[in-house]
Amino acid sequence: MSRKISPKIQEKILTYLKQTPGVPVSRQIISQALGIRKNDYHVFLNSLIELSKAGRVTHVKKMHYAYPQKSQIMQGELRVTRSGFGFVDVEGQDVDVFVNQSNLNTAFDRDIVEIQLYAASRGKRLEGFVTKVIKRFREFIVGTYHKLDFYSYVVPDDPRIGRDIIVHEQNALQAKDGQKVLVRFDRWERNQHNPEGTIVEILGDADTPGVDVVSVAYSFNIPVKFSQQVEDDARIPSDEIKNSDLDGRLDLRDLICFTIDPVDAKDFDDAVSLEKTDKGYWRLGVHIADVSHYVPEGSVIDKEAWQRGTSVYLVDRVIPMLPERLSNHLCSLKPETDRLTFSCFVEFDETLKVINYHIQPSIIHSKRRFNYQEVQEILDGKRKDPLSDVLNDMLKLSKALTKKRFEQGGIDFETPEVRFELDEKGRPLRVIPIKRLDSHRLVEEFMLAANQTVARHIGKISKGRQNLLPFLYRVHEKPDPEKMDKFFELLAALEIPFKPMAKVSSKFFQQILQSIKGSNEETVIEEVALRSMMKAVYSEKNIGHFGLGFKDYTHFTSPIRRYPDLTVHRLLKQYAKDKTRLPDNLINKLRTIGEQSTRMERLAQEAERESVKLKQAEYISDYIGEIFTGLVSGVMSFGIFVELHETFIEGIIPIASMLDDFYIHDDRTYSIIGRDTDKVIRLGDEVSIRVESVDMERKRIEFNLLENISDIPRQAGRKKEEKRQKTARRRKRPRKKQ
Repeated sequence: MSRKISPKIQEKILTYLKQTPGVPVSRQIISQALGIRKNDYHVFLNSLIELSKAGRVTHVKKMHYAYPQKSQIMQGELRVTRSGFGFVDVEGQDVDVFVNQSNLNTAFDRDIVEIQLYAASRGKRLEGFVTKVIKRFREFIVGTYHKLDFYSYVVPDDPRIGRDIIVHEQNALQAKDGQKVLVRFDRWERNQHNPEGTIVEILGDADTPGVDVVSVAYSFNIPVKFSQQVEDDARIPSDEIKNSDLDGRLDLRDLICFTIDPVDAKDFDDAVSLEKTDKGYWRLGVHIADVSHYVPEGSVIDKEAWQRGTSVYLVDRVIPMLPERLSNHLCSLKPETDRLTFSCFVEFDETLKVINYHIQPSIIHSKRRFNYQEVQEILDGKRKDPLSDVLNDMLKLSKALTKKRFEQGGIDFETPEVRFELDEKGRPLRVIPIKRLDSHRLVEEFMLAANQTVARHIGKISKGRQNLLPFLYRVHEKPDPEKMDKFFELLAALEIPFKPMAKVSSKFFQQILQSIKGSNEETVIEEVALRSMMKAVYSEKNIGHFGLGFKDYTHFTSPIRRYPDLTVHRLLKQYAKDKTRLPDNLINKLRTIGEQSTRMERLAQEAERESVKLKQAEYISDYIGEIFTGLVSGVMSFGIFVELHETFIEGIIPIASMLDDFYIHDDRTYSIIGRDTDKVIRLGDEVSIRVESVDMERKRIEFNLLENISDIPRQAGRKKEEKRQKTARRRKRPRKKQ
């Protein structure tokens, strides 16, 4: 039965709300203002609801409506916090728009939404409410299934999804109470009701090994499996390399080259070689898996790789960009096996100037599969090997290249990383810091050299053209001035000497990081320095790479796990054949690839960090009541964050739990100060803590502060300074006249 509405009443509603566009008004006040009689109230209500459905008025919250003001309607990505409120990132807007939990309407975290701003009189901070969901971010949600007598529902694992999903019995896939399930989101029409969904997969009981990590992947909308069609297509290419496959390739099967990877790696996408030329120059070879040979552009596998953008490295698994038959078999540069590659040779003179280079498809026969630890033992002289000489030569060259890069302004961040030793149930037994070795730096430096050479090559072959040939670069903008001001404030607060400058160079960061090496503040300042910088992105515009100090840079060396590298390989092949006839809209196409790849890279990084936090929380939950030491990694008005030594586990000490004094937050000095005792706890201080509690659902770890270790020498320093000042005052006292 259709609802009875009145066009006349609708016109009156619109006329009334137009007087104060953007301002929410309750339906009770609207009805009173229009003089709606009691008998006509249901018609008025139906008319108002229909206007809202048509988008002519906006349903704000708790029966409040507003007339949309076009200049105040915006679109953007919604990011919901664990506390329930959200922020919308609007393109072209300097600041995010705050959205209260009650104003999220039917939107989930990361949805693309339309928002209506409140009238400016509500305050300086931009605040709005969601009026429409334009595009859903996630189709599937992982959670725990609960079966009651009359209905069933799924509680999402992700606390940012603040609503349970109703599941009707016919859509429950015979799941059992308490099981972890994957539910497909079906519909959510009104904020007053819960969303509805269909269970598409039963993942297992809550304690089934790996279910928690799979949940992390799905919460970031990262597909864990490939479709059957993608898997079938991956089986089509033959293992056999035909003679026709060698046309136009360098035959490097006699060249001594090898791979260096983590001990548990299966996708070997780069091999290295090093030779001395007749002139005594170094000839570095970087040989990359030729994925483009096996993945035609526009194929089913290519479209899937574009969608994924990157491989994702979670704590207990790799979610590959390409099906395993390609990533771990056909394209992987296995030892003693012929493999199709794309080689980049770079020739350096004695001053490390590039005097020659060559980039061409090739075929190699890797002589060895090394792991990083194995190579390090050879470099340290703890292990003899037939390839010791070439490895030591590689070390010398890589160190010389590193030194030159630093002299030109390259920045080297030592970001702490950990890995986990898990038992058969997936529980963490140990948190192991990953130590950065010379063997890591060796490979990194050679990859940088190849990537830079390929980017420079595009400039060279573009000579004679009005513009550079279309290409995909890895770029890094200069830091934002406002963020730099905050970084300067931090350095001043921590009493680290520096010279503020209007134009910040990468050398400035390099000097700061060098000056704090080995200090307590090193890790904290490196993290803040990283946050003060722009994030590197993929772009069709070559604006250089600030962090590396390179004018030209791209990603060429990892096409098995990064889609931009695969794109770069295709472009190199295209330009080697014909630089005149380019595909239509190539620049727009590269822009789209860059945006998608950047978006998926950031998503993967967030998922990887989340999986680490999950296992860190699980690990420390076995140590409640135990005492550890760490560094203050953040200071906020509601608490201080502490990162533990070795494990890099971060927890919070709520201000409310610090009962020995009333602490006041000083954001200028990145510290909290006791009102009565004058105790100071600041960013970078070393503290002793006790593990208080762990909330696995929110991955929240709480500590209790036992002692500020850094304050002991600081107190001694204060007493010494007070004594010095008293002595100085006594010296300045005028003598009494005799």
